[in-house]
Amino acid sequence: MENNTSGQGKHADIPSEIQGWNWGAFLLTWVWGIGNNTYRAFWMFCPFVNIIMFIALGLKGNEWAWRHKQWQSVEHFKRVQKKWTIASLVFIGAMLLFFVAMFVGIGGMMKDSKPYQVSLYQVKQSSEVVAKLGTPINSGFVNGNMASSGAGGTANFSYGIEGPKGSGTVYVIASKQFDSWSLQCLVVNYEGSTKRTAIIPC
Repeated sequence: MENNTSGQGKHADIPSEIQGWNWGAFLLTWVWGIGNNTYRAFWMFCPFVNIIMFIALGLKGNEWAWRHKQWQSVEHFKRVQKKWTIASLVFIGAMLLFFVAMFVGIGGMMKDSKPYQVSLYQVKQSSEVVAKLGTPINSGFVNGNMASSGAGGTANFSYGIEGPKGSGTVYVIASKQFDSWSLQCLVVNYEGSTKRTAIIPC
């Protein structure tokens, strides 16, 4: 096609219509590179260089794709790159949903655990915590980790609590021996205060 300079390498003229940011190249990097014959995108696997390549692919992606691959026309090029943009946004959206689901799932499993249930029960039974926050006391998301192998295990996590008078954060350290969990540390910090309640001092 007349004036179609695509696929002619580094000396190819770049049509003004395709200049601009390429979201597909920026978000899908080396995957986009394979589909567009732009193999320099594999620099993404090199430490430190990959940070620069994110920006370079976004800025230069259209230019590189045009020069490295034969396209039917500018319109064809723009249609294909639009599909790459949509695919990249779908991919990022799916990844975000996955991490949110994983975060919520892990938090749910932690709330089903013995250390969490015992710690929350003791927090609600603490007269000092009740005097500070009031009742009822509700708990929020659990952050931390728990590892269990056979009859042993460890847990180190925290979660928010809230009552009519205020809120705070519960910190828990627990261990598992002979298939039985026991709390080693149970401390409540109060929002907006330097005071804390050490139900089980660390």
